[in-house]
Amino acid sequence: MQDSLSALVERAKSELPNITSRPDFESLKATLVGPKGELTGLMKQMGTVSKEERPAMGKLINETKNALQGLLDATLSGFEAAELAAQLGPAIDPTLPSPDSIAGTRHPLTLVREELNAILKKVGFTVVEGPEVETEYYCFDALNTPATHPARDPQDTFYFPTDAKFSNIDKKVENEKYLLRTHTSSVQIRTMLKGEPPIRIVSPGRVYRRDTVDATHSANFHQMEGLYVDKNVTVKDLKALLDYILKSLLGSDTKVRFRPHYFGYTEPSFEVDLSAKHLSKVNKEWVEIMGCGMVDPAVFDDIGYDSSVWSGYAFGMGIERIAMMMYGIDDIRYFYQNDLRFLRQFG
Repeated sequence: MQDSLSALVERAKSELPNITSRPDFESLKATLVGPKGELTGLMKQMGTVSKEERPAMGKLINETKNALQGLLDATLSGFEAAELAAQLGPAIDPTLPSPDSIAGTRHPLTLVREELNAILKKVGFTVVEGPEVETEYYCFDALNTPATHPARDPQDTFYFPTDAKFSNIDKKVENEKYLLRTHTSSVQIRTMLKGEPPIRIVSPGRVYRRDTVDATHSANFHQMEGLYVDKNVTVKDLKALLDYILKSLLGSDTKVRFRPHYFGYTEPSFEVDLSAKHLSKVNKEWVEIMGCGMVDPAVFDDIGYDSSVWSGYAFGMGIERIAMMMYGIDDIRYFYQNDLRFLRQFG
């Protein structure tokens, strides 16, 4: 039997390199290791082997089986690589000019983000960016979000393994975890820790939350958050700014209203609704668009600002939501599919 097993491996080595088609490969595979193949026939002869020889013969059969499987897998990989190369066609030279009259265009989310930046720059806001990998302090602790808050649960937030290390992301608290930021409010904390008021910043960027991906939700999306800190800042100032932003963006007939809400880092807090009937996909009078509020004094006290002297407001909006309303897009997934038919509409 030992000679037969060795001969079977040698046969596979000699015949597999000459196989040129999938049907021939499958035929030879069946002959070698199929239910009625030669290896199966040899395995059935184990009943005729003495008890003393069975362990050694069993080991030899397993070695033969593994050797044959390795040869078959290598041949199959070659077929798969050749089939993929045939589908891809000849290699592309990236240095050649594009055959299209327009090589590319800005993404609709980029267009909306840049327009919002431009609107806010006109009234003195500075664009500030921060890291997408954050720590619990900047993302939660400094924003008055207790350890028991649902947003800090692993079912809502993407945490890194406890042994993950990022040399460029500083930790404020020993043994705190790294995570993918759930909002760009962390940029506001980093900015306030770097200097004294007055502060007037806007922080656009990518954020991450464990969320069901459907027509209106995504686990990865973009936010733009603003912060203004100075003396004697009131809700009236906040309302005036949001009126200015949304009317500049969506038209002078846009109406804005506040509804009481709860956010851990602002008090009082509001949901913001807008009414803009000229937008093609708005089928009701009022639509929720963002959250906002006056910065909670506890946040100022935690970072070292005197809350009896300084006050401020913060607001945040989803860039995808704004873009969907502006352009009449009814499915958030269109933004991430890289479909040129969709993207070229914004050129």
